[in-house]
Amino acid sequence: MASGIDDEVTLRANREDFLKFVLRPRRLVDVSKVDMSVEIFGVRYQTPIIVAPVGGQQSFHPEGEIAVAKAARAGDHLQILSTSTNAGVEDVAAARGAPLWYQLYATNKWEVAKAMVARAEKSGCLAVAVTIDRSGGRNQETLFRLVPTDSRDCNACHERGSLATNLKRRAMYQGLDISGLSHTQSSNMTWDFLKRLRDTTKMKIVLKGVLAHEDAVLAADAGMDAIIVSNHGGRSEDSGRSTIDALPEIVEAVRGRMPILIDSGFRRGTDIVKALALGAHAVCIGRPYIWGLGAFGQPGVERVLELLRIELHAAMQQVGAPTVKDLVPGMVRRA
Repeated sequence: MASGIDDEVTLRANREDFLKFVLRPRRLVDVSKVDMSVEIFGVRYQTPIIVAPVGGQQSFHPEGEIAVAKAARAGDHLQILSTSTNAGVEDVAAARGAPLWYQLYATNKWEVAKAMVARAEKSGCLAVAVTIDRSGGRNQETLFRLVPTDSRDCNACHERGSLATNLKRRAMYQGLDISGLSHTQSSNMTWDFLKRLRDTTKMKIVLKGVLAHEDAVLAADAGMDAIIVSNHGGRSEDSGRSTIDALPEIVEAVRGRMPILIDSGFRRGTDIVKALALGAHAVCIGRPYIWGLGAFGQPGVERVLELLRIELHAAMQQVGAPTVKDLVPGMVRRA
């Protein structure tokens, strides 16, 4: 969870590039009351902070995704559930007490993707967030270097003998025919896959992993319902392009045709304010809440999300924005 790939240039850029942008606070605005709520696909949430999909959360705490769902419920956060979840979408939705979004790794078998999407839709999910940034392998150099230093036997929870054994603890693969499944992320996905998906589900379709404005325009032209500007937290490719750096050109290219979400590297309320002011509709948080989960379970996740809400509230006051809609590009400039 701490590492990236290759030289971890993207991992560092996701944090460092927030320094490329500075806030321009406005004064003499009544910010005694701050409304942080946002509306996405007709649903209003009390915060623009979204719980991003992270796979295999029982690796960090026995209660895994259920603990996270309960914490998301406490703060009224939208939760996006990973394909690689340890708990089934039905149980997580029940714990959250509200509809989820489902993140999809398409795999190389359409039948597997179709079955997962149908199950997610049946459980009440409002959207499917298709991850499109895992088109190739990844050289997790830091991880590979550190694994030999861990003397614990992890096979009870992380069977690595084959893909099939590794998927035994992944709830969404249970009951599916995974014969012929060579990988869980598809390297041959094209726009044709998304057309096929559109004909299969009534859920909203969100593309997760957009970094180029050209792809954002294509997504809008193809009728996608939203995009997530994401580089997988620096764990997918090492281009060195941070999401906050890519955001302005994508917002300009989309021109309000669909909601734009963003993730990767967000740690502070000021980070979130910068993204919202630059045109993002909401911000997805991954690593921070997982650290809270690993340390303290559900209370840890609740506290991490609470701290982010507190910081966001204060940052909105500091720039003179009583509502999220009051966060405008003029409140940010490149350093």
